[in-house]
Amino acid sequence: MMPEFGRKRIYQIVGVGCGALLAGSLLVRAAFGPRSERQVFLPSGSELQSGAVQVKDINLLKALPPKDRAEKLTKIAQSRESVERSRARYLLATELLAQGQASKAIQQLDKLEKDYPVMAGYVRLKRSQAYTKAGQTDKAQAEWKAVLAEHPNDAVTVEALYALGKAEPQYWDQAIAKFPAHPKTIEIVQQRLKQNPNQRDLLLLMARHGLYVEGYTKLLDRLVEQHAKQLTPADWEAIAFGYWEKQAYGKAGMAYAKAPTSPRNAYRVARGLQLGEKPGATLAYQQMIATFPKAPETGLALLRLSRIVDPKTAIAYLDQAISRFPDHAGAALLEKSKVLDALNSKEAATQTRQTLLAQYGNSDAAAELRWQLAQERAKAGDLAAAMNWVKPIPAQNPDSELAPEAAFWLGKWATRLGQHQQAQQAFEQVLTQHPESYYAWRSASMLGWEVGDFTSVRQLDPAIARPKARPPVPAGSETLHELNLLGQDADAWTLWQTEFRNPQEPSVAEQFTDGVMRLGVGDNLDGLFMISYLSERETPAEQTEYKKLKQQLGYWYALYPFPFMGEIEAWSQERQLNPLLVTALIRQESRFMPKIKSAVGATGLMQVMPETGDWIAQKINLKKFDLAEPADNIKLGTWYLDYTHEEYADNSMLAIASYNAGPGAVAGWVAEKGLGDMDEFVETIPYSETRGYVKSVFQNYWNYLRLYNPEISQKLAQVSEAHPTIQ
Repeated sequence: MMPEFGRKRIYQIVGVGCGALLAGSLLVRAAFGPRSERQVFLPSGSELQSGAVQVKDINLLKALPPKDRAEKLTKIAQSRESVERSRARYLLATELLAQGQASKAIQQLDKLEKDYPVMAGYVRLKRSQAYTKAGQTDKAQAEWKAVLAEHPNDAVTVEALYALGKAEPQYWDQAIAKFPAHPKTIEIVQQRLKQNPNQRDLLLLMARHGLYVEGYTKLLDRLVEQHAKQLTPADWEAIAFGYWEKQAYGKAGMAYAKAPTSPRNAYRVARGLQLGEKPGATLAYQQMIATFPKAPETGLALLRLSRIVDPKTAIAYLDQAISRFPDHAGAALLEKSKVLDALNSKEAATQTRQTLLAQYGNSDAAAELRWQLAQERAKAGDLAAAMNWVKPIPAQNPDSELAPEAAFWLGKWATRLGQHQQAQQAFEQVLTQHPESYYAWRSASMLGWEVGDFTSVRQLDPAIARPKARPPVPAGSETLHELNLLGQDADAWTLWQTEFRNPQEPSVAEQFTDGVMRLGVGDNLDGLFMISYLSERETPAEQTEYKKLKQQLGYWYALYPFPFMGEIEAWSQERQLNPLLVTALIRQESRFMPKIKSAVGATGLMQVMPETGDWIAQKINLKKFDLAEPADNIKLGTWYLDYTHEEYADNSMLAIASYNAGPGAVAGWVAEKGLGDMDEFVETIPYSETRGYVKSVFQNYWNYLRLYNPEISQKLAQVSEAHPTIQ
């Protein structure tokens, strides 16, 4: 974000349309080398002639120019009967419809439902739309009624109910009664609420199924204000979940207090009040602990409570956590040692830390303590002692977020002590166990891989391999899978709203699928959150499922998608910037949301401040621009990123830090302590936000490189089983 510096950004979605984003789609670029030799690796003419590109290779088809894509699909559609032929006809029909060629679309759709049964309802849906566009109203009506008769229990029926209900309202009543979660039903409810804003049943339907609707929180407020006395505990739970999802934690806590009694709900009462800075959090935690003394959530509640009471009382709560909840005992012991230090009970604090290491040495808290002690010894100049504290972390705490950092610094310190073999082993260990981490990139660089360093990453021009097919999603119906494979994102997302039965407690497969569906319609902020938050799953079964998911390329393609790559490629080439670095920065700044705004006004993909945009526009003689338009935003943002690179002699670390914190702040840091070891410089950046920002941008860059560059992907696969390779 620029040029407001050092402030935590709170994003507001100001309007996101259902775009044509393909999760995992991208333009394909040349191998490492001069930019003038760059090529775009798209399906070749020989591939088109030989039929090598199939409909299921949707990413390749989407990359073709419209004329070539139409020719390819036509050729497949004219082939012998097969599912590929049916898919090609369906895609041709949808493209013809979008182009306004309704009659030609009808020809492609003729009797297609018989050959393509998994998509039969959608074939009739498209045919109905085509007849409507062609002005053949009677045939359109007949098709809608055929949908109702032949697919009464399928979600596609709502499209027919919506169309028919414009003239006969009873059809809309059927949609509300049978398919309350369908987006067309939500549209119906919104229209009826405009006529009568205080209909309790309709407001409750919106509370349960309208989370994505603009103004959702205001609908909840209205429901609570107008109908609180008539709401059931189940209603309050739905309202509370809605507030919680929208991060209105204070309101969520108060609503959960009226929901059915359960450990989770009781915990969220207390936590919501605490986060929302509402009175009563302490009492709520105490009540939750007394009511559910053995619930897993109670261990976490004891930790939370210990941080908002006086130190002596805190120790009593921490002792309960230590004795009753082994999963939280390590964290409670570490917290207790800090409280004892604050009470000047140094000997007791030391004993507590010894207990932590001896009895809970595999815990994240033990890793935190070891890392803290290692840093203290390193700062004192005793690198050998620092290494001794660090060595157990990768072995005993491999799942700790500190593990890759600790192993990397073990390598750095070993290098300084001349222990080069141990250093190499440490760097390789990071790549082996934590191939997705920021420290994996730093380790690869230290090992001499051609991945760029802080001072050279700008100049690299890595080759990118386009994934052919869309990875399947693990949840949902066969029809949903087919829509996803075909790149029919809007229809897939719509269908998923009716199939996603338990959004309050989704399975791992459902949560990932939901993330992919959100990405498909451009809801990248929440989509990436749903996917990345899978790492927080707690039960052993969920962790096992999550780890299996991480072994699939589809998971990583979804977590690191490539929307707007055309614009990114064009302006990166113009500014002589590594496009993966630009993509990495955009992912961090805006999560690829083109109309997102920060609390201070930074706008769009690269979070350009309006006054900065005006200044850049004057520099490049740009008369008109719109920061919410991807091309304009990337044009201005890449100019500024080029500018920050010029300010720091193409040192990308300083340029990225400056992009976030401002050139004045970064210049001050360099002047105060010098640049020295750049890894150490990053770790000591005074602004915690900027420190995390720099690491996140370069971690993004590394992940795009390791996932999409064949050379680095294959090289990493040789040392890490945790890294899925490009097929």
